[in-house]
Amino acid sequence: MRGMLGTSIFVDFLVGSNNPAAWGPLVAAFLLTYLSTRKVGVIKLLKRGVDFRFNKIWWLPTLFLMPAITGGALLLAILSVESIPELTWLSNPLTLVVGSSSFIYLLFLGGPLQEEFGWRGYALPRLQARFNALVSSLIVGLMWGLWHLPYFFIGEAIIYQTAIFGLIISDILIAILMTWLYNNTGGSILTALIFHTTISFSWILFPTLETDLGSLYYLILLILASISITIIWGPKRLVREKQVKMTSPTNG
Repeated sequence: MRGMLGTSIFVDFLVGSNNPAAWGPLVAAFLLTYLSTRKVGVIKLLKRGVDFRFNKIWWLPTLFLMPAITGGALLLAILSVESIPELTWLSNPLTLVVGSSSFIYLLFLGGPLQEEFGWRGYALPRLQARFNALVSSLIVGLMWGLWHLPYFFIGEAIIYQTAIFGLIISDILIAILMTWLYNNTGGSILTALIFHTTISFSWILFPTLETDLGSLYYLILLILASISITIIWGPKRLVREKQVKMTSPTNG
């Protein structure tokens, strides 16, 4: 994208909007699953991506936790007398229905589908077979954050115009929240896909990261949410009360 490779059909494809790099976690997840458990494992992995057989109460945090955190951080920034960034979607609400700002676009092409079968579908259950839920979340979150590092050299989104450390820390904290949802929904990748989508969608609704105080409050609220969930639900499995049937890497 900096022009260092010249120009050609192949180079133009790599640096365009259809850059295949974002699909790495998904491709790796299905390739490694096929190598270890063949067709049966691949089918089970796919089924977990549409698994909604869990207590419907978990749709509430899946859909609304990140909008509450992001919107709350922006509200706190406004109350702290920081200037309000422009809410572009107010002038054209149609962008939330179609185009790159829509929830459906973000779900399929904005990161969740490309990543979550790898991070939560493949890596997380295998890590939890060796470590507790909190440690597994910290590992996944760290790798998730580092995985974004190359984009800091080329990204145009506001989150890629700040220090990489902020994204890594927020990815680690969000990974704890996602493990909490994943474990309490019986290993449903669907909740990870939707929750991941709400993260990006929240940034569009509430341009919190475009403000200095908003970014700080966003991080603080993520820290408070992650610590609270870990204390209340326990670091071992992030699951409270009755046991929740989990999906192992081998039996789907």
